[in-house]
Amino acid sequence: MLQINSIHHIAIICSDYTISKHFYTKILSFEILSEVYREERDSYKLDLKVGDRYQIELFSFPNPPERISKPEACGLRHLAFEVSNLDECVEKLKLQWVIIEPIRVDELTGKRFTFFADPDNLPLELYEK
Repeated sequence: MLQINSIHHIAIICSDYTISKHFYTKILSFEILSEVYREERDSYKLDLKVGDRYQIELFSFPNPPERISKPEACGLRHLAFEVSNLDECVEKLKLQWVIIEPIRVDELTGKRFTFFADPDNLPLELYEK
């Protein structure tokens, strides 16, 4: 039997490295673990700390195709981040001009959540603990 312990990292390819790096580090406040430019691929790789367990690997590649978000396509649907205070997080994002969907309640868990998008229109969710 295959035994998987946990998710190690999530990889995201961005279209504009400078804009996405600012979004994930300055707006979402993820800590930079490492940053490497790979000349042979004309690509940056930025490792970001998410909480105490997870990482996001942010990649840049020349001319990546756009992501289909609407209508939703097969594959990864969105990334969800757990937060302790949804209202506080929403207000901080709005101060950074991030467009936030109205807060909803998960009908199965009773927990509150909302969605917004990164600079490449990748859907991101905040889910209240």
